Amino acid sequence: MNLLVLTATNGSYNSVRPEAEIYISLLKFGYDITVMTEENSLYAARFQEHGIKVVDARYKKKISPKTIKDIRDTIKEQCIDIVYATNSKSISNAVVACMRVDVKLVTYRGTTGGLYRYDPSAYLNALNPRVDGVICVSEAVTKRVKQQVFGTSKKIETIHKGHEVAWYASEPKDLREFQTDENNFNIAFVANVRPHKGLIYLLQAAHKLSRYKDIHILLIGEDISVEPYISEIKKSGMSEKIHMTGFRNDAPQIVASCSVLIQASTRKEGLPRVVLEALAGNTPVIATDIEGNTEIIEDGFNGFIVPIKNSDAIADKILELYNDKQKLQEFSQNATHTLEHKLSHRVTVEKFDKFFKEITKEHEEKE
Repeated sequence: MNLLVLTATNGSYNSVRPEAEIYISLLKFGYDITVMTEENSLYAARFQEHGIKVVDARYKKKISPKTIKDIRDTIKEQCIDIVYATNSKSISNAVVACMRVDVKLVTYRGTTGGLYRYDPSAYLNALNPRVDGVICVSEAVTKRVKQQVFGTSKKIETIHKGHEVAWYASEPKDLREFQTDENNFNIAFVANVRPHKGLIYLLQAAHKLSRYKDIHILLIGEDISVEPYISEIKKSGMSEKIHMTGFRNDAPQIVASCSVLIQASTRKEGLPRVVLEALAGNTPVIATDIEGNTEIIEDGFNGFIVPIKNSDAIADKILELYNDKQKLQEFSQNATHTLEHKLSHRVTVEKFDKFFKEITKEHEEKE
């Protein structure tokens, strides 16, 4: 089977790997794969080492005549059976490129928000009749897509983006770089901050944590040194123990060296990668009760689920783990269980193979 993947791989190695490794592993199932991506990215070189053809592509516009032509040319030259587009700009170009072309078009959906029947732009995405199938990162996303799609002709399924614990095996990060150390109870928060990431609720929770001298908070990501976060940090009572690292390529290693990760989002999450990375590093997670988080975190097993927008609940669960070292250790020991059994890379690849084979079989039967 000939597969054309339209994706961007110019992010950090850790952020790209869970998706990119899918295509490398699909080679074992007999696929001939071409990837249209940035030819100078780290993963482009890895693709080529494994015999995957790479066509240079930059997805900068929703509709790009050059990109559309390149997709069509590649479909023809490589006798493509399935086009799989993974981000909004590649999807919109693929929709146009695949018009009146005998190929199956599958798209990826990684968030519950932003797809509405009344929004014209949604018809350059999963709602377009030309799209034959949608792979969703979580059950929450699948439910949302099915609510918006007209009819039942599209194949819409959940395939979790699997991880391998071994990907994150590395030496623990020396936290002294951030004015704390392994002897402290270190709380990690990772995000390029936007309001729905819920950072404000962790900072409000800090007020209840301030009297504990060995509790520190590491804020990892961009756009944190702005209001209202700066003011909240100053009045938290522990500003000297809240450390902003900025963007870090080694965020998973930092989180793996912390006692707990806080995932405080209030909406719009598919299957949060930072939560998966934390579990891979044996770090328990305190996460809000939104769809996506609850597919990963088993309350009282590998972390806690707390109500959204509830700083008191976040503080209380942090202190429960702070005061109960045995429970913290148990949660840490249980952290990788979900990845190894439910969200493993192996299971993900097997489901991709099954999805692609079923969608081409349906195509053949219709003919």
